[in-house]
Amino acid sequence: MTVTGSWERAANGAMLLGADGQLSQTIFAEMSALAVTSGAINLGQGFPDEDGPAEVLDAARKAISDGANQYPPGNGFPVLRNAIVEHQERFYGIELDPDTEVLATAGATEALAATILALTNEGDEVITLEPFYDAYGAMINYARATHVTVPLRSPDFQPNHDDIRAAFSGRTRLIILNSPHNPTGAVLDRETLELIVELAHKYDALIVTDEVYEHITFGFEHIPVASLPGAFDRTISISSGGKTFNTTGWKIGWITAPQPILQAIMAVKQYLTYVNGAPLQHGIAAGLGLPDSYFDDLSSGLARKRDTLGTGLRNAGFDVSTPQAGYFIIADAAPLGVTDAAEFCRQLPELAGVVGIPVTAFVHPANHGDYNTLIRFAYCKKPDVLERAAAQLSGMKLRH
Repeated sequence: MTVTGSWERAANGAMLLGADGQLSQTIFAEMSALAVTSGAINLGQGFPDEDGPAEVLDAARKAISDGANQYPPGNGFPVLRNAIVEHQERFYGIELDPDTEVLATAGATEALAATILALTNEGDEVITLEPFYDAYGAMINYARATHVTVPLRSPDFQPNHDDIRAAFSGRTRLIILNSPHNPTGAVLDRETLELIVELAHKYDALIVTDEVYEHITFGFEHIPVASLPGAFDRTISISSGGKTFNTTGWKIGWITAPQPILQAIMAVKQYLTYVNGAPLQHGIAAGLGLPDSYFDDLSSGLARKRDTLGTGLRNAGFDVSTPQAGYFIIADAAPLGVTDAAEFCRQLPELAGVVGIPVTAFVHPANHGDYNTLIRFAYCKKPDVLERAAAQLSGMKLRH
């Protein structure tokens, strides 16, 4: 377990407040710029390079033509809220009130920010898994809360139950669960989730779930915490349409939670974006109603892409952890003699014409030692792009 309460540290050490109070460039911006200047294949950022289904795009176009271009209601258009309710019932058996228990947001990121700001005070503890999506650390610091982490260790990246127990205390206010997990691709099992619900009751904590990869699993069941016995009344569930429908630029997300909790979050959310994406809400609503075959094909297609990139990485000499879900694969560069993945990532565009992100970008600096040789690569790209990346990695010539 690691605790950090430093207000000066933003996100995870990749982005810092300097002496002048300004934020320095993150490793994500640095790697993306390197991809542009070098012409390398950018497998650093987790966005698809293909558009989503026609039904989703056409519904948004129609909404624009039909005049849905002004402010939507503060909690989102009824068509989206109803679609979210139907989705939760259809896939998970969770029953919700679309008027009081659903809130549309500017992506999952705003949903997380509003939730953390609304539900924590200075000195409260917020638990996350580590590595963690980089925005979590920044948001926790903005709320002046204390960030407590539970390590996920290679190769399976599943949390140790004793580590989870040790992370909870009388100051724990929230535990944020990202499952399916970014960056590791791990899916938390039922036993782990039930333990967390038990501990949340014991310490009177709230559970926040980040489920944006809920429909991208490879033979592993995604179990929403809110569906477990005794969990709904203290669970804030967050997801979005960006990953599921290849519309990451639309930033249409949502929160589902019991009415009293959601009201507190909405009081903060209204002063962030207020509302957003009026016609795009109609598009995501259409997507949520697509047949099961769409969601099945989404997972199977990404599983093939995962395997294509994984083969190239193994041929290059990396140890590869096969993800259970999501957009990303973790490769260990230690067999190549690498001791500093961040520096190695800066060399990869020249060595292989490929860009990745060091996993240390998702870890507090004090814990870098456990992750110093790990690299995250995104496989949510066109098959021909991944085949080219795999071939370039397989033919990589290391410096000596």
